Amino acid sequence: MSFPKKGKFFPDGNGGSGGGGLPGDRVFASEVSAALHRALGPTHAGIKTVAAWTGANERTVKNWFSGRYGPSGEHLAVLVQHSDEVLNAFLALAGRQDLMVAIKLAAAEQAIMEVLIALRHLTQDRDGRRLDSADNRE
Repeated sequence: MSFPKKGKFFPDGNGGSGGGGLPGDRVFASEVSAALHRALGPTHAGIKTVAAWTGANERTVKNWFSGRYGPSGEHLAVLVQHSDEVLNAFLALAGRQDLMVAIKLAAAEQAIMEVLIALRHLTQDRDGRRLDSADNRE
């Protein structure tokens, strides 16, 4: 394969995970792109953030954001560690919506626990003594 004299793109159909690959490659790349845009927006700061997370070159990350190519397995693993949006997109592509429900259920359970703890703190006075409903009647 020879590289073009000008430009920064590989010729289509000669490797990479975009261009002339399998039809699913384009779907994968576009879903990851959409997830990255939802999570970080289309700004250069988002590209820099993903590059810092993954250790990938900024040009590579720009290709992920554009949907031209998708991340490799190693980079995908790092992305799902940092982004729930990418994780959800990956699980949807894998047909594992059941795991998405389990993740959301665990997050809801955690939120309920935090609310209960906050309510307990609100029902205590400064001495650490619980206030009873009878104490509030006057």
